[in-house]
Amino acid sequence: MTHVIVLGNEKGGSGKSTTAMHLFTALAHAGKTVGAMDLDLRQQSFFRYLDNRSDYIARKSIDLAMPEQRRLEPSAHDSITAAQAEEQARFDAAMDDLRQRCDFVLIDCPGADSHYSRMAHAVADTLITPMNDSLIDFDMLARVDPASGTVRGPSIYSEMVWKARQARVKTGAEPMDWVVLRNRLATVRAHNRRKVGAALKNLSKRIGFRLVPGFSERVIFREMFLSGLTLIDLNHTDRASLTMSNIAARQEMRELVNALNLPGVKAGF
Repeated sequence: MTHVIVLGNEKGGSGKSTTAMHLFTALAHAGKTVGAMDLDLRQQSFFRYLDNRSDYIARKSIDLAMPEQRRLEPSAHDSITAAQAEEQARFDAAMDDLRQRCDFVLIDCPGADSHYSRMAHAVADTLITPMNDSLIDFDMLARVDPASGTVRGPSIYSEMVWKARQARVKTGAEPMDWVVLRNRLATVRAHNRRKVGAALKNLSKRIGFRLVPGFSERVIFREMFLSGLTLIDLNHTDRASLTMSNIAARQEMRELVNALNLPGVKAGF
């Protein structure tokens, strides 16, 4: 059965597209066929990353994996009901096609609420929510009392995920695995990091997600976008350029892939 991985967070700049791209190459390296959708119809950061990869392949005459891509368009209907019905049909058709072709489907969602995003969350076997390691990003998961720092309740996004999980259970599908990914962990500001960590650990028990360490703040992640490469590709295309920072970043990637517990996948790069 095809396993659907959704990258979701209603806040921009959290590393969804970077994470999606590295997961794609990790899955491809594990011998899996991968389908991809980018539901951020305005910015298309994930697909722009893949476009850069395609250009690099052509320019260097090199053989690198590419996913099966399906591009969706927003409905032009004036009626909300008609527009949502048309978008649902487009999404279902793309998913049906990719399920027949691929072991995994990766879906990158926009940093805002949209009908396409809600549909993606509803079909997620694994939902990955990257967040920057800050109290500002914590607000995306829960409402916090500014005076006491205690959690008042789940955010609108967390409530949407909860509804998607409930709907999934009603269909008889396996429970969604919700993973919150702590990105841009800095070596400084240790007090803030501990505070965020404690708050996330407490919240994870209340609303049901797993915490997984993500990527540290490294220049390499920004540098590779224009070439469409990932840390995994560097092992095959430019071994001489690997630095200690690159090697440490690849280890973070290995740990992330293994922590996700994806069916039939173990990081071997």
